[in-house]
Amino acid sequence: MVPGSFRTRRKPVSAPNSAPVSGASQVTITLPDGKAMTLTRGITGAEVAAAIGPGLAKAALAVEVNGQPWDIFRPIEADARLRIITRKDVEALEMIRHDTAHILAMAVQALYPGTQVTIGPAIDDGFYYDFARDTAFTPDDLAKIEAKMHEIVSADLPTRREVWPRDAAIAHFEKMGEHYKAELIRSIPANEDVSIYFHGDWHDLCRGPHFVSTAKIGNAFKLTKIAGAYWRGDSNNPMLQRIYGTAWRDEKELAAYVTRLEEAEKRDHRKIGKEMELFTFSPDVGAGLPLWMPNGMVIRQELEFFALQEERRDGYRRVSTPHIAKDALYLRSRHLPYYKEDMYAPLDIDGENYYLRPMNCPHHHLIYGATRHSYRELPLRIAEYAQDYRYEASGGLSGLMRVRGFCQNDAHIYCRYDQAKDEFIRVMHLHARYYDLMGIKEYYMRLSLPDPANLQKYVNEPDKWLAAAEIIREAMKESGYRYVEAKGEAAFYGPKVDFMIKSVIGTEYAISTNQLDFLATETFDLKYIGEDGKEHPVYVIHRAPLGSHERFTAFLIEHYAGAFPTWLAPIQARLIPISEKAGEYAEKVRQQLNDAQVINGTAGLRVDVDTTNERMQKKIRDAQLQKIPYMLVVGEREAENGTVAVRLRSGKDLGAMTLDKFLARIKQEAESRYDVAE
Repeated sequence: MVPGSFRTRRKPVSAPNSAPVSGASQVTITLPDGKAMTLTRGITGAEVAAAIGPGLAKAALAVEVNGQPWDIFRPIEADARLRIITRKDVEALEMIRHDTAHILAMAVQALYPGTQVTIGPAIDDGFYYDFARDTAFTPDDLAKIEAKMHEIVSADLPTRREVWPRDAAIAHFEKMGEHYKAELIRSIPANEDVSIYFHGDWHDLCRGPHFVSTAKIGNAFKLTKIAGAYWRGDSNNPMLQRIYGTAWRDEKELAAYVTRLEEAEKRDHRKIGKEMELFTFSPDVGAGLPLWMPNGMVIRQELEFFALQEERRDGYRRVSTPHIAKDALYLRSRHLPYYKEDMYAPLDIDGENYYLRPMNCPHHHLIYGATRHSYRELPLRIAEYAQDYRYEASGGLSGLMRVRGFCQNDAHIYCRYDQAKDEFIRVMHLHARYYDLMGIKEYYMRLSLPDPANLQKYVNEPDKWLAAAEIIREAMKESGYRYVEAKGEAAFYGPKVDFMIKSVIGTEYAISTNQLDFLATETFDLKYIGEDGKEHPVYVIHRAPLGSHERFTAFLIEHYAGAFPTWLAPIQARLIPISEKAGEYAEKVRQQLNDAQVINGTAGLRVDVDTTNERMQKKIRDAQLQKIPYMLVVGEREAENGTVAVRLRSGKDLGAMTLDKFLARIKQEAESRYDVAE
């Protein structure tokens, strides 16, 4: 074992409200409320908590030192701002998951000697760890591993941190046969030391922090699945085995999550999409390229018609552009320098390279630039429902949520600088109007800015970035909608706003965007003639309130669990004749409903007749499984009286209705944007 740098803990020398006293053997600890404590140098977070009070000492799990997470047992050697983290803090949940990942690795190596560990981070809702092992893990193994993990937690093994020289750590892990771990350490600069965390005798390379013992994790965890993962995410590297798990603060949180997971499985858009015949995929077409079936196409068309109506109210004008373009266009737009890895390989046509378009912006800029524009014409809003193509790694594809070919609800607004903020707010209101009309109540905005550590991804125009970000911030504040800021997810040409929405089970999606582009005006020479008779640059706003049909439809499938509101349901009503004699009347009713004029619809009501040779109860059950809002049972009596016996997909029987009365009911729902038949 390489000698460590673990320090002996020392007792505090003063009370929490002591005044700061400088000195080589003392440090000043400043708490979040501004109180300062003068304590012995080398004191730990646990000892600071104890100095404040026994209740806090018991609850403390970790600390934050000068804004950085810190082990509660790690010595503090200099003056610091300190915040104590307890189980109720959000940081504690991430630490629980990180610690549990370590416990997973410990359990696997205890049960299956010779297994190499690689990486094991905390993730949303849980954790995972990647293992190198010749024999594949099975679902039965998960139960054994989970039981071993509970044993390790119950053993209350102490945690300690050691700092080793980098090369000594490499030699140590190579000697253990942990070649992947040694490779990770080699990627660390040669002059840097590395931190090693021990849980009992088991140890791992880790930045930390970790709890003082395994018992602090608790038992609110569960292993969920096994998957494959390439080493370092590179398909040229060996395939590893990834074990996923979830971990929470207590059993109640775990149980609630498991319930959500079960509900999410029921609502999985891939499962429902197959059952309801909405879309399919074929290896002959290619991964990530969905084929929309008739039922799914209804949803696409209704969403498009809905958006077309709203955009007409807001003064948008429709255009249409090609699916491909020469490389010259994408060099000019800077997509090839900054976005090439997300584009399909070029097509050689007559000796020139053509690309499938990843987005519609360059084409729209050419339309704007084809004519001269006066300041009086602005803002000019042009929209298109356009098919785009982006290359996604095969491992990232997921049903309709992440695809390679998609139809986007896209538009670009060309405006003067003094109009940019108001136009940005106007677009935010349009986003919110879509969501409100569809009954989506939980949403907020995320302002995405450049990642300071990876600035080569973005156009090097710092002053313009700042100006654009300021316009967006002012617009977001004035809009009144809730927003947060995030670094690293901006477009290469400017900051963007993602609208984050939640499904009924709490799943959060980045569904649509609103962006401000200061680059296009230079690369495409986009100008307008001002009141002074001179040329001035325009500002460009990119917006897609419904995102792509594919992703938004996937969200709606899961949000509604396939039970779409009547206006959006692929089949709004199904006629079920009791006997062959009632078939003629059923067809007459179908025709009358199909011909009904629906104000907000693309056509009449969507109604079909079940002509299968099945019993009535089987037909009703089949319609319920397809989540059709209304079932209209008709027989000779209904034919004589001009009525229909109405049932809802929930199973509720509304009894007999005159055709006029039912037509009025279903038309009202079909013309609304959120009413749903229960």
